[in-house]
Amino acid sequence: MTKIMKINPVNPNKKLLNLAAEVIKKGGLVVFPTETVYGLGADAFNPEAVLKIFKVKNRPADNPLIIHISNFKQFEELIDLEKEKSNLAKLISEKLWPGPITLVVKKSGKVPSEVTGGLDTVAIRFPAHPVANLLIELSKTPIAAPSANLSGKPSPTDAKHIIDDLKGFVDIIIDSGRSIFGIESTIIDISTAVPRLLRPGPISLERLKILIPELEVPDLKSFRRPLAPGMKYRHYSPESYMVLFECKTEDKMVERVKNYLNKKNNKCIILLTTEETINLYPENSDKFKKISLGSRRKLYEVAHNLFDTIIKADSLKPDEIVVEGFREIGLGFSIMNRLFKAAHRIIKEDDEF
Repeated sequence: MTKIMKINPVNPNKKLLNLAAEVIKKGGLVVFPTETVYGLGADAFNPEAVLKIFKVKNRPADNPLIIHISNFKQFEELIDLEKEKSNLAKLISEKLWPGPITLVVKKSGKVPSEVTGGLDTVAIRFPAHPVANLLIELSKTPIAAPSANLSGKPSPTDAKHIIDDLKGFVDIIIDSGRSIFGIESTIIDISTAVPRLLRPGPISLERLKILIPELEVPDLKSFRRPLAPGMKYRHYSPESYMVLFECKTEDKMVERVKNYLNKKNNKCIILLTTEETINLYPENSDKFKKISLGSRRKLYEVAHNLFDTIIKADSLKPDEIVVEGFREIGLGFSIMNRLFKAAHRIIKEDDEF
C-alpha cells in the first residue's frame, strides 16, 4: 500500500517526515517535492533500492540519476577529491546552492554504478525545498532521485500528477502542492576541461555566463542527443500528438497557428499565452479549445505552468495539442528545450503546412 502524506511545504512536519526517512533507510521508495519537480527517491548508497527506481519508472538502466544532498559534507563524500581539484565546483555550489542547479563531477568510490549508469561521473544537486532538505537530513544519506513520472511522460509538478501512475508501486507519496519553478534543474558538467551546459533550467543562460564565462552552450537542437541524467531517452511527451511552432519573432506567431488550425478538421487544444494572443483565436468548442500557459512577459509563470498544462491538455485526449513557441532567450531557452523534447512535430517559421 502507498501512504500519501500531506506536508506543509514551508513548515514541514518533522514527525511525518521521520516516517518517510525510515522508509528510505530501509531501502524503500519515497516521492518527494523539490522546488523544480517532484522526485522519486531512494538511498543513493543502496544499489538494490536504486534499482527499484528504474523498475518502477520503466527507466533504462544506463540513464543516470541525480543525487540530492542536504549539506556540503555529503558533496565531498560523493566526489573524487583527487580529480576535482578546480575551484569551479566550489564557486558554483557556494553561489547557487541550495537551488535548482545540478553539477556533474568525477564520482568517489562510494557512489554505486547503478546510480551513474556505469559512468565515472555523478550528478549532484542541493535542493532549496524545505521538505526535500529535511527528508535528506532525517534519512542520514544522500537520496538518488529522477523525476517521479513514468519514463517518457511529462515531469510532475504536483502530487496529483503522480498518484494515478505510482500509487501501489512506491511506499510513500509526499504531497506538498505545486512546485515553484515547474521545470527541472539546470545541469552543468564541470568534469571536463571546459564546463558545458547539459540541460538548461530555471537559471538563465545570461546569469550562468556571468558566473562561468567559459561555459559551453550547445544550441537547442543538439539537446536532442543524450547529454545528461533524465535526457538520454525521449522525455516529456504527452500521449496526444503535439505540434510546436518555432518562434524566432513573435509578430507572425498567431497568424501561422491560425492558418494551421484552419486546415485541420480534427479536435485540437491550443496552448497559448495570455496577452493579446488569447483573444485572437475564435472560440470553437467543436473544433478546438484554448488553454493558457501564462504570460509571455512572465516566463517564470510559463515555466511554472508548463508540465501541468501539458498534462491537463493530454487528459482531455485531443487529436492534437498545438503549442505557441517562445523566443530562445532567457528562460525561453529552457522552456523551448522542454517543448522540443516533448513535441512530435516542430514547425519552423519558414515551413509550409
